[in-house]
Amino acid sequence: MKISLTEFVTLDGVSQGPGSPTEDTSDDFTRGGWLVPYLDTVFVQRTSDWLDLADGLLLGRRTYEAFARDWPQITDPNDPFTERMNSLPKYVVSNTITQGSWHPTTVLRGDPIETVGRLKAQPGRELQIHGSTRLGRALLSAGLVDTLRLAVAPTVTGSGRRLLDHPSTPVGLRLVHHEATANGLLLLEYQHVGAAPVGEYEGVTAFV
Repeated sequence: MKISLTEFVTLDGVSQGPGSPTEDTSDDFTRGGWLVPYLDTVFVQRTSDWLDLADGLLLGRRTYEAFARDWPQITDPNDPFTERMNSLPKYVVSNTITQGSWHPTTVLRGDPIETVGRLKAQPGRELQIHGSTRLGRALLSAGLVDTLRLAVAPTVTGSGRRLLDHPSTPVGLRLVHHEATANGLLLLEYQHVGAAPVGEYEGVTAFV
């Protein structure tokens, strides 16, 4: 299976609390809800298209517990995500819980790189990470993430937990799709291409 990482971020890279001021107030974060003013039908359709590719959800403990609390409570039959989110296999990376309440759930204990690596080796389409910033960052740095999808909101929060804060190794990415919505969201899809390339600037003529 391939592993994809889907994140909503601000222009300054914050991924914490996109959906509500009370969604995630850890570390005294008070600036949540920054994504909501920019939501539109294009965003909903594209994120639904991304979810169509999933054979399972891969989550860290904190995100899993929040999703397990909230998603089963959504009963709107017209919601385009609920049925899939609730029915897809869930894999939660945690050494502090032994079982999950959001079925079907498998708990992956031990070293995350090793346990996720074994899961990735199984046949299938995508294991999708939604939220779970710490897990996504660790797997991206370890080279286990194949696809990175970002919805970038045109706002700067100035504080909050950042998605790509201090990765342990440089990561090379190739842009394979980009789109701007009418409300100003940038929808970006990257493929992981190994180590980040570097070079030395030798003047404009070198590129002509």
